[in-house]
Amino acid sequence: MEKIAIYCQLIIAISVINVWVFRYDNIVKEFVQYGLSDLIRNIVGATKISLSTLLIVGIFYEKVVLASSLLMAFLMICAQIAHVSVKNPIVKYIPSFILLFLSLFVAGVNQGII
Repeated sequence: MEKIAIYCQLIIAISVINVWVFRYDNIVKEFVQYGLSDLIRNIVGATKISLSTLLIVGIFYEKVVLASSLLMAFLMICAQIAHVSVKNPIVKYIPSFILLFLSLFVAGVNQGII
């Protein structure tokens, strides 16, 4: 299970970094749609990129995995709420839902629950 959790950590980190760095123009449009300020967008982005970095660090230093995976899960719940608030089509919910599931899986494996 630990190896699967490590792969999940990498998937989460790479996915988040990909979206927040290489597809940033889509993020800008989405946050405008949600009615959120540039400041909130930048705080969320910096937090997600930091947590992604910690998930990668967590491969080598396990102590940061629980906090970073649970905080990432929290941000993915917030993303789900944002999608609901603007009544996005279900296909828009899928990426953050998958990352939410993976983040909770990583936290569960880290704590020996899974």
